[in-house]
Amino acid sequence: MLRIERSVTISGFALTLALLAAPSAHAQSTDMTFFVTSNGPGKGADLGGLEGADAQCQKLAQAAGTGTKTWRAYLSTQAADGKPAVNARDRIGKGPWQNAKGAVIAKDVADLHSAANNLTKQTALSEKGEGINGVGDQPNRHDILTGSQPDGTAFAGPDDRTCKNWTSSTQGAAMVGHLDRRGLRDDEPSKSWNSSHPSRGPDGGCSQADLKSTGGDGLLYCFAAN
Repeated sequence: MLRIERSVTISGFALTLALLAAPSAHAQSTDMTFFVTSNGPGKGADLGGLEGADAQCQKLAQAAGTGTKTWRAYLSTQAADGKPAVNARDRIGKGPWQNAKGAVIAKDVADLHSAANNLTKQTALSEKGEGINGVGDQPNRHDILTGSQPDGTAFAGPDDRTCKNWTSSTQGAAMVGHLDRRGLRDDEPSKSWNSSHPSRGPDGGCSQADLKSTGGDGLLYCFAAN
């Protein structure tokens, strides 16, 4: 009987040690250099301009323990009021970038904007290491604000594609991408992570309700630029 009790005690102790040593299912990489925001500022596409968008990325990264890096939102702006356009691809550093689980999204800017990138629903995780709802999930949140063309550059011409350079929560339109690479059709725009379709809706196209109505939530791609 004593031998049985000793065996049970040793087995229990070994199990405890094994559980403590096992990596958590939600363990995150401290080397995270890419994430999708788990939430937006809540004012639709009015992000407070590029500065406000970057601050949102920085705040969420800080909460996730990676705030020592310099974080940038993947957003373009259009030429306006005497100021030149800004290209999203020029804001995010050189790469490589990896998510909270250590999966590499792209090795550099060219790779990110090529068909070879690894940005999918499975890898486009939040700063918490969690997945983001896509097509077939409720609610769908796959529309990510970018204001960008497929090559990561800003739009030229008079058509608004940045909700007035990320300052409008009423009138305008913002180009969005699909993080799950899925849409209503089997075509390239529907499968584009950064340039699928402009936002639209009864409030004018840029409100939080408008963004939600087409499958978004005012979310951003964030990249560590250093």
